[in-house]
Amino acid sequence: MASAKILLDTDVIIEWLRNKSHITQKIKNLIKRGAVLAWTPISVAEIYAGMRKGEEKEISNLFLVLEALSITDTIGKRAGQYLSKFSKSYGVEIADALIAASATHYGMQLWTLNIKHYPMPDISIFKD
Repeated sequence: MASAKILLDTDVIIEWLRNKSHITQKIKNLIKRGAVLAWTPISVAEIYAGMRKGEEKEISNLFLVLEALSITDTIGKRAGQYLSKFSKSYGVEIADALIAASATHYGMQLWTLNIKHYPMPDISIFKD
């Protein structure tokens, strides 16, 4: 059986940083099972924008555990299509569109705590 490939949404990473046991335990279990956990530069920007003094080392160490995904022009085009289709009806914003497009492009499940941000029918949501 292939290992799970999971893209973490920013909200999951924030809960991990806050040491929320239900998130940290699931992540530990996924790592033990050989899952690939990834992040995008969008999440990095959002995390660093809200970083408090003294948190930089912990945040930097956290990202060493995650696989970095590049955002390509193909991902940008798909994100634009998502925005065109879902921004007015669902309030999808560019960050969520880029994260969703990255998940589909790389064939990963998306782990989010805000499922309403991801109405796209072609994404696979990670269900714990």
